[in-house]
Amino acid sequence: METARRSGWLFLLGAALLLLSAILYFIHYLIFRDPHHIYIYLLGDLAFMPIEVLLLTLIVDRMLGAREKRATMEKMNMVIGAFFSEMGLELLNHLIRSGSCPAEMAARLKFSAAWSDADFRKAADWVKGFDYVLDRERTDLYELRSFLNSRRDFFLRMLENPTLLEHDTFTDLLWAVDHLSEELLFRKGLDDISDPDFAHLEGDVRRVFHLLIFEWLHYLVHLKNNYPYLFSLAVRTNPFDEEACVEIA
Repeated sequence: METARRSGWLFLLGAALLLLSAILYFIHYLIFRDPHHIYIYLLGDLAFMPIEVLLLTLIVDRMLGAREKRATMEKMNMVIGAFFSEMGLELLNHLIRSGSCPAEMAARLKFSAAWSDADFRKAADWVKGFDYVLDRERTDLYELRSFLNSRRDFFLRMLENPTLLEHDTFTDLLWAVDHLSEELLFRKGLDDISDPDFAHLEGDVRRVFHLLIFEWLHYLVHLKNNYPYLFSLAVRTNPFDEEACVEIA
């Protein structure tokens, strides 16, 4: 019904504009009695119309598309920020405590306000090749399962957000976290799991760890370039910096 009403309104508007144009041309003829002049300008206007449509399509449409894309990216970064505030950073802390995170990783991810975009890209490239190993002695799978389960409702709302369809890598992270959560939930006990089963869980955790840090570094670039005050807080709460302190001395 709404579509039909809108189509009818557009038809009436088009008819009214054509009628107005015809009336103005007729008034022009009554005043100047020069149909030749009318035909010249009418043909000239019609000849320029394809060029005008082309200019509008290439310039205006592209400008509107770029503006819409920027707005979508801004909304997306807000959602990503909510994820890290609500569970992302805490999950990262869990994985740091449970795995092998040597001093080299801490040094490479101890970012500061002096870092450039290239420094963050270099760190992200290094993380891709880092072999994360889950330490069985330090890993508390019950604690990890409890944490993920406590954020289940928030996580499901994240998956329902249509904005995330525009961000493939972050969607991959959410699916990886969801899979790890289900792997832990479906197991009745986590105390005496076999070595092959632990190796399987280690692979799931490794996938989450890499994707989580990758998205975190990209989000930090966004904060640094657009929200310096939020980036300042991120520097002071960096989980890889043992000397980080939220209070400013």
